[in-house]
Amino acid sequence: MTHYDKITPRCDTVQFEDEDALDLLAHVLTVDTKWTSRLVLSANAKLLQSVMKFISHSCDSWYWLIGLGLIWLLGESEMRLQAAFWACAILGMAGVVFLIKALFHRPRPEGEWGKIYRIADPHSFPSGHAARAMMLAALSMQTGSGWVIACFILWAILVGLSRIALKLHYLLDVIAGWLLGIAGGLLALQLYPWFTQIIKALLN
Repeated sequence: MTHYDKITPRCDTVQFEDEDALDLLAHVLTVDTKWTSRLVLSANAKLLQSVMKFISHSCDSWYWLIGLGLIWLLGESEMRLQAAFWACAILGMAGVVFLIKALFHRPRPEGEWGKIYRIADPHSFPSGHAARAMMLAALSMQTGSGWVIACFILWAILVGLSRIALKLHYLLDVIAGWLLGIAGGLLALQLYPWFTQIIKALLN
């Protein structure tokens, strides 16, 4: 992984009247840019780029929603409830991320890969993929399996790093996404009993 020079710390639409706060923000974004550049893949690392692209796509929301939809159609009662719950959690997290991005309007780092992301969603903070992946890792506690949970956590970390390596996000975007995902996942787990009651009432 190498440095690259085209990342610039930008958060243009957020207005700060306090000069000290503005200086602090500039310092944070400068450090963020510096550490981000260290995690970006070299253009020559073709194999590793392919691996990171696969990992990044593995957290695309439409893949998860399609898979969860199939579980809803084909699974047994408890699996169907969990599939519906996870799908609602994914949609809810997407809404939260959209609102935060609309507030900050931080542009993505400049890069070539991921044009579909750059066109559909040009804003960078926080990383929706990192938030979704870590939220799913938190929801994986429903399985009760330590190995499954550990695999989800490792996958969530790799998803976040892939977004940085491919120049789709800054490090701070991913860290914020991870924290948001943990908080959202833990909150969702608390709401699961309430959710099941509503779904069962609707189906009966």
